[in-house]
Amino acid sequence: MPIITVRIAKGRPTETKRALAAALTRSAAETLDVPAEWVTVLIEEYDRENWATGGELHADKFGKGFGRKGSDEA
Repeated sequence: MPIITVRIAKGRPTETKRALAAALTRSAAETLDVPAEWVTVLIEEYDRENWATGGELHADKFGKGFGRKGSDEA
C-alpha cells in the first residue's frame, strides 16, 4: 500500500489538490503495478510564516502571493 506525502504552501484551491491527488495516484498505481485503491496521498499544507529556506521565512523571502497562481489567496 503506497503512501505519498506532499508538502506544499497553504492556499491552493481544493480543485488543484484534487487534481494533484488523482495524478499522483495514477502514476504510482501504474509504476508500482498496484490498484489505484491501494494508493494513499497525504497533502500537508504549511503557512509561509512556518516555512523557511536558507534561514529566511518564505513570507519574507518571496513576499505575499508568491507561488499562489490559481490559489484562493493570490
